Amino acid sequence: MNTLKSVYIALGSNQGQRQQFLQKAIDDIFEHIGHIEKLSNVYETPAWGFNGNAFLNACIKIKTILSPPQVLNAIQYIEHKLGRIRSNEGYQNRNIDLDILFYENDCIDDTHLKVPHPELSKRDFVLFPLSDIAADKKHPILGESILNLKQKLDSKSKILKTDFQLKSKTYPQTKINYLCIEGNIGAGKTTFAQMLAQDYNAKLILERFKDNPFLPQFYKDPKRYAFPTEMAFLADRHQQLVDDISQLDLFSDLSVADYDLYKSLIFARVTLQPKELDLYKKVFDIMYRDIPKPDLYVYFYQNTERLLDNIKKRGRSYEQNIDAEYLEKINAGYLDFIKNQNRFTTKIIDLSNYDFVNNRSDYLKLIDLIFKT
Repeated sequence: MNTLKSVYIALGSNQGQRQQFLQKAIDDIFEHIGHIEKLSNVYETPAWGFNGNAFLNACIKIKTILSPPQVLNAIQYIEHKLGRIRSNEGYQNRNIDLDILFYENDCIDDTHLKVPHPELSKRDFVLFPLSDIAADKKHPILGESILNLKQKLDSKSKILKTDFQLKSKTYPQTKINYLCIEGNIGAGKTTFAQMLAQDYNAKLILERFKDNPFLPQFYKDPKRYAFPTEMAFLADRHQQLVDDISQLDLFSDLSVADYDLYKSLIFARVTLQPKELDLYKKVFDIMYRDIPKPDLYVYFYQNTERLLDNIKKRGRSYEQNIDAEYLEKINAGYLDFIKNQNRFTTKIIDLSNYDFVNNRSDYLKLIDLIFKT
């Protein structure tokens, strides 16, 4: 799972509706790159390096899971979308200009990307807005803070702080305290739960996979090893939830789990023989009775072909022999549970046409589907 990285981006516009271009760029950055943590003031500055119209300049700090090349591709896409035409004729008027200033504290010296931006310390139109949001940040090469670099530059340019304020989009607010994201094997529930918890600063409850000594044997001989395998999973999941939930305030902060204990019974119904299932269910009912239930239970549906592809990609050796029929039975078990339970609110979301890992727009759409009433 990729963790969120801090990225600083400079924005400028000196052509057309300058304020609108900056705001549209901010909106697109949220849509395609990541959450905007900090926004500087907007400054009007003279054109730098050529005779042209005055610029409006600003800087932002964002959080993103994208790699540096992916961020670069995204900002070039946004520039193109907003009508910028790049040329090799030097500095020119432009309706939008986006530059990566910092990516964490990384130093990158590639043909198409140099970070920190090599001209950063020489540009007053960057240092003024950047010092609004990162005065104490140290340049990883020069070893000086942004505020010191700004003061050392001793700019003679006429730089005016404007009254215009940029606004960032935000994630939907929610009154949900305990959210469960469930799904079949390989549906992507854990990855999404991790991403959501990062962006909402939520408490994360993940199923921790202990070494189940029966699981490899189960995939080779299901009938023989089904009961001890399912009992081991049930005991581990129950203990994990008891431990994790006891530490949570389920009436204040958002908590996100990637499993509910009921999944144990769903899998058991597929794998166990009737007499084994009867015994299993007696134990399960005792354990499930007192476990707190989620405010919202979301089931991620993936078609079987994509599930098999995802399982293959993540490369767990003991999962490679899972067949389509087994996955379809598990899916049917989840859908039957959702149809017949009345203890909490449920939603089914078909992920077949979403790629929320590689497409942030899809990720944002899923958040809307989950939290909208």
